[in-house]
Amino acid sequence: MAESESGADKSEEPTEKRLRESREKGQIARSKELNTLAVTLGGFGALLMFGGSMGNAMLEIMRGNFSLPREVLMDERSMALWFAASGQIALEAIAPFLLMLLAASIIGPVSLGGWLFSAEAMAPKFSRMNPLAGLKRMFSVQALVELLKALAKFVLILLVGLAVLSAWQGDLLAIVHEPIESAILHAMTVVGWSAFWMSCGLILIAAVDVPFQLWSNKQKLMMTKQEVRDEYKDSEGKPEVKSRIRQLQREMSERRMMQAVPEADVVITNPTHFAVALKYDPQKGSAPLLLAKGGDFVALKIREIANEHQVMVLESPALARAVFYSTELDQEIPAGLYLAVAQVLAYVYQLRQYQAGKGKRPGPLPDLPIPPDLQK
Repeated sequence: MAESESGADKSEEPTEKRLRESREKGQIARSKELNTLAVTLGGFGALLMFGGSMGNAMLEIMRGNFSLPREVLMDERSMALWFAASGQIALEAIAPFLLMLLAASIIGPVSLGGWLFSAEAMAPKFSRMNPLAGLKRMFSVQALVELLKALAKFVLILLVGLAVLSAWQGDLLAIVHEPIESAILHAMTVVGWSAFWMSCGLILIAAVDVPFQLWSNKQKLMMTKQEVRDEYKDSEGKPEVKSRIRQLQREMSERRMMQAVPEADVVITNPTHFAVALKYDPQKGSAPLLLAKGGDFVALKIREIANEHQVMVLESPALARAVFYSTELDQEIPAGLYLAVAQVLAYVYQLRQYQAGKGKRPGPLPDLPIPPDLQK
């Protein structure tokens, strides 16, 4: 199990944030052996595919340049044109080979870890110039693994090379007795296949190195329990800070709510545990809105503000509870409470008419129809 610099065990899987930050820093799994395998296989595969055309182009260049007429040899401008023509032939012959090498050099790194461009990884790090850190890397487990891989590659390529040379021994000896043209093409074929089979020996090395690099990178990103807790606090916020923020939000919401109480048409109470302030605007023609609600101390504060601003306060425990539990602030009351609230508003209107000396005093507030599903 990996350990951190403090000695704590890194027993926790890396979080998404840790993985994202490591990728931004360029710290992803990469295998040099896989890159080498891709480039060598791509290069020697291209040599087998385009070796014939490259050999023919070489013959054409040699045939043309070794049989120049005397007037060309004596004319500097003609020599320059002849050189340019030879260069064009060579470039056209080698271009497919170079393009395939370029593709292999891109596919190798991208196949493990994906495409990544990190400016931070490219930035110079003076810590790498520290001799002590360099000695530590030289005698680390990673350095030992690299040494073993180098020895394994040497032995493996040596064995494959000997086997290939033994298999192509007859062809190599036969090339000596062939005409120059056929010898060049034959040599290109022998070199291409020999190099291809020798590069195939790297498949075993890459097959071992890729899982090791994935495991090694994951071990570097493993986290201690404390690191996971600290990251959670940083991303989600400390509990005490979040609690304080919620408290401030509640206080701001209550202040806005209390400022809206004077605009209410009526405040309906439990009478002590709940209080809800409702407003109905006949111009808009919508349902009554809930301007404020609260329980216990907040309910008492709503009643006090209502009394200060001469807002009608009525006791209806069932309706107060129904509105409190079914309606959010600044929202319309549910359709099931339309009739009950309409009776309350009508009662309030009659009381105001009586207080203004324009009507009779209304009787007590009748029982209000509260649907069973809204009763609390």
